[in-house]
Parts: sequence; structure tokens; C-alpha cells
Amino acid sequence: MQIPSLKDQVSPEEWQLRVDLAACYRLVALYGWSDLVFTHISARIPGPEHHFLINPYGLMFDEITASSLIKVDQQCNKVIDSPFPVNPAGFVIHSAVHAAREDVQCVLHTHTRAGVAVSAQQCGILPISQQSTFVLASLAYHDYEGVAFREDEKPRLQADMGRANFLVLRNHGLLTAGKSVADAFLSMYTFESTCQIQLAAQAGGELTQINPHIVKGVAEAMRVQTGGLGGAFVWPSLIRKLNRIDESYAS
Repeated sequence: MQIPSLKDQVSPEEWQLRVDLAACYRLVALYGWSDLVFTHISARIPGPEHHFLINPYGLMFDEITASSLIKVDQQCNKVIDSPFPVNPAGFVIHSAVHAAREDVQCVLHTHTRAGVAVSAQQCGILPISQQSTFVLASLAYHDYEGVAFREDEKPRLQADMGRANFLVLRNHGLLTAGKSVADAFLSMYTFESTCQIQLAAQAGGELTQINPHIVKGVAEAMRVQTGGLGGAFVWPSLIRKLNRIDESYAS
């Protein structure tokens, strides 16, 4: 698709966010976490306007570019005209998180097979892997209320999530919130791995659970493992990986 560049029409800060968010969409597709066109990743644009970037509804994640991302307000109305449609219903969950969490720049939501499977398990996330300890350190649950398009669900979702950065949407999927696109992506990588490991382990014998005291100290372990950088520690290598495959996301 020939999509006119918006690079000269937006601020440098917004353009960099567009490039990072488009890269995130491509990486989600690359790792097999997309659900055709039916999930979203949103990012808050710096500034007092409370504007957000979201995917053009109907494009596959591996088609999304920095310029095709749509700028919307808190009600998902377009701020910059675009030939592509947006999905206001799909923005309900994202807008709920952004409204309650000023510390969050990026919200990433998936419907992966492993994520939905674990979200349907009464036990939820089990402390059975190193990956799970990072999730359990900041985890919340929200019960299923049907397809999330009703405004009245927002207060309940916000209350359930609180200050957590990992959210299991029961019978629905997974959600991560990050202070950057890189943080949200790394969190989802860990979340998805946790669910895949749990399902694989449950197919075997009796499970060995991790001592709860270890889970309590995991925040410091994550800080040490990433040199205090969080998602920014791995993001450059992910961008290099993506650039070797296709650099068009940055157009």
C-alpha cells in the first residue's frame, strides 16, 4: 500500500512513538500473537491533549506503518484525517486503562491460544516458572462481561486492574501496560511465555510450585536482569531483528 508519510506533519516525539508502535505491531505479528485484525495496541502521545495512536481497523498487523497509525482522542474520534476506519469498540478497554493510569504510555492486548486458555483456568497464573514470577509480581484479573464495547464496564476494569501491569481478562485474553512501547512488549513476551509454559507443564506430571518469598523479591531481580532499563534493554535488538526482515514499518 502507498501511504503518504506523516513524518513532516507531526512532532519528532510523535513520529518516534509512531515508529515504535508500528514496530510493536509487526513484532506481535512476527511472534504469532495477532488475531487477524481483532486486537489492538494503543499508545498515548506525549502532551496535554490526551491523544492516542491506534491501528487502522482492517489492516493486518504486518501491514501497519508509522504513517498508517491513526491519532484519536479519548472517545476514539480521529484527530488527523485518515482513509482507514477505526474501531471505537476495540478502544474501550484501552481507553479505560489510559484514563486511570497516567504512568502508562502503551497498552497491549492479545487473544492468543495460550493466553485465552489460561484465562479460562480457575487457577489463573501458577507460580511454576521463572517467567511466571515476573508476572505474579504485578498481576490482576478482570472477569468476563461479554464483548468489551460497553462504557459501563470501564470502572470495574479500572478497579480490578489497579496499579498492576499484567491483566488476565478472564475467558478473553491477556493485557499488559507499560511506561513505554518497549516495556509493554517485553511484558507481553513474558506473559505469553508464562502461559505457554503453564499449559505444557500441565500436560505432564505433578507440578512443583515456586516459594512465595521468591515471588516477593522478583521486582529487584528484573531490575538487575535488564540493568534497570526494562524493555529498553531488549528493544534495540528487536528493532535490528525487524529491520533485517522488513523496514517498511518505519515509513
